Amino acid sequence: MSTVVVIGAQWGDEGKGKVTDFLAEKADVVVRYMGGNNAGHTVVVGDHEYKLHLIPSGILYPDKMCVIGSGVVIDPAVFLSEVESLEKRGISTKNLWISQRAHVIFPYHQKLDQMEEERKGNNKIGTTCRGIGPAYTDKSARVGIRVIDLLDGEQFPVLLNANINSKNRIFTEVYDGTALDYKEILDAYSTYAEAMKKYVCDTSLLVNDAVEQGKNILFEGAQGTMLDLDHGTYPFVTSSHPTAGAACFSAGVGPTRIDRVIGVAKAYTTRVGEGPFPTELNDDIGSLIRKQGGEYGTTTGRPRRCGWFDGVVGRYAVRINGLDYLALTKLDVLSGLEQIKICTGYNYQGEVMNEFPASLKILSECVPVYESFPGWDEDITGIRKLADLPEQARLFLDRVSEICGVPIALIGVGSRRSQTILTKEDLY
Repeated sequence: MSTVVVIGAQWGDEGKGKVTDFLAEKADVVVRYMGGNNAGHTVVVGDHEYKLHLIPSGILYPDKMCVIGSGVVIDPAVFLSEVESLEKRGISTKNLWISQRAHVIFPYHQKLDQMEEERKGNNKIGTTCRGIGPAYTDKSARVGIRVIDLLDGEQFPVLLNANINSKNRIFTEVYDGTALDYKEILDAYSTYAEAMKKYVCDTSLLVNDAVEQGKNILFEGAQGTMLDLDHGTYPFVTSSHPTAGAACFSAGVGPTRIDRVIGVAKAYTTRVGEGPFPTELNDDIGSLIRKQGGEYGTTTGRPRRCGWFDGVVGRYAVRINGLDYLALTKLDVLSGLEQIKICTGYNYQGEVMNEFPASLKILSECVPVYESFPGWDEDITGIRKLADLPEQARLFLDRVSEICGVPIALIGVGSRRSQTILTKEDLY
């Protein structure tokens, strides 16, 4: 038995879906433990591409139990649409379960999200406006509605009415907007509840029972370390905890249950949304990386900001998450570049910083300190052994590992499941 947590080691979009899908082959249970449909994982199996937003990547294996934990906020319309889409493509959801304690996203969350971003103007966070942040706000304020409440035909109308009355006052009196219709939302969500109820259970009990039975458990994170509410580039962060520790409280298991943590990072760096990004490339190389890497958001389609690999971020992610290994994806995207760079530190007012600063004011003034490496021209998408990679690529990988302080256990050389190099065979 082994329990493995997969997290993003950058600003999200690192290829966690591909890595989770690859590792799910030897897992018995795959648990999505945080975030909402603001995150998206793209998985390519053969010639088929799947875009998943709430459902764990392990769903593409028919024999895996897939769990959406209590730390996830769920938009029922998105969930049911995703289920329908998968089943139309012949993917069974009979082994899919939702935590009864997960919180539900409502139209008032989405409306608040949009209005608040508009109000902030140039100071906006850059959210997806899918209601994720306001749903987590209600959760913390103890006025949220959980899945178990949604299924309660007597309690749900009472809770919904109280929330809509409260939110409508904000819409009309603060934002000078229009009110939402209680009956319309009640009818829609009552229908959702009926369709969802067969998937709902006590998932904490389910996962802990699987641990007791000696099964392999894979905890699938969403987004990335640098978007963590506590440890990311606040306030340009998400509203939950994409870091490894959240796997415990969001899935309902104790920290002694976790055996291994794998951080996923690209061979370069990207981020979506606002906020400082020290290694960002606003030039032809950045545009080329975006084009070759297909760097557009799975959920929003927004172009991602691209830059060189940031070793300061890498070291920080190793420390914050207690990483055992890195999984480095999209190495193939760097093929054809004459020169490749790695950021090893930040120059701040004439002094080199080796650790990631908490102050965004300081971060915005940091200039990356680079090491340069010769590139390679070979197409590496068909390579399956580390020794067969070009020497320049192996030198780059060795330096990334050295700077971050952990071994690289998995290397992605293409988007397909099969386009993977394992340097450590048994990650469970």
